[in-house]
Amino acid sequence: MSILARRVIFSVIAAPLSIGLAWVGGAWWASVLAAAAGVGAWELFRIARAGGVAPLAIVGIPLAALLPVLVHATFIGVLYIPVSVAVVAALAVLATVVFARTSHERPLASAAVTVFGVLYTGGTLAFGYALRYDSHVIGAAAGTALVIFPIWLTWSSDTGAFVVGRAFGKRKLIPSVSPSKTVAGSVGSLVLCVLMTYLYVHVVLRPTAQLAMSPVGVVVFGVVMSCAAQVGDLAESLLKREAGVKDSSRLIPGHGGVLDRLDAMFFTLPVGYVLLQWLLIAAPVP
Repeated sequence: MSILARRVIFSVIAAPLSIGLAWVGGAWWASVLAAAAGVGAWELFRIARAGGVAPLAIVGIPLAALLPVLVHATFIGVLYIPVSVAVVAALAVLATVVFARTSHERPLASAAVTVFGVLYTGGTLAFGYALRYDSHVIGAAAGTALVIFPIWLTWSSDTGAFVVGRAFGKRKLIPSVSPSKTVAGSVGSLVLCVLMTYLYVHVVLRPTAQLAMSPVGVVVFGVVMSCAAQVGDLAESLLKREAGVKDSSRLIPGHGGVLDRLDAMFFTLPVGYVLLQWLLIAAPVP
């Protein structure tokens, strides 16, 4: 079976399943995000080890998976965790390194990669839960529409970059990081993201969530989300290039690993959450 066929089959199964779980929400949605975060952290630490750094995977993977669950627990009122706990947790990782790594095993890099891996995977994916239960929305349909918004634009960014880059791409964007990315593809991503933002707002957000954006807001959101998606893609490419690996793993047929599939979403989910707090407005009742 070709790589394209495997990708299509996986997408046909994964896309509706993800939307369905986002609709159900609650502990189910938090569990999906936690599983993705845990596997993503495992893959990141695997890349780090290939690059000569030995992070504390036994600590980092559970912490990454725990973050979306903690957000869920906070939302339902079971638990409240102040920001100071995050600082203590980072210090706990460093304290663990004292006993688990010698001075010749790059202890500073080990602690730094462990903390970064937790935030890069679990910290960013937790925004998927925050979007589902954002204060702007009421009900499962509205919450699902909002959490799918950044994901929709991530797919749009990839599509625009691929199609336009393949048709018109000559000048490389950052060849030292990703030889396949072109300036034309980057522009195609920007244009398509703005168009898809306008389409999504009018076709999905207005009827399901009674939310809208001003014309300026549509352009700002589309451009920034395209940039976030492209930087997220390039960031993971840079990490893999440093370690000399092609894919983060082979867990997903045709896609590589979780990091390969979600690299842009690690950026678009938190960036989208922040922007939507500023740009969303109540849609006028017809």
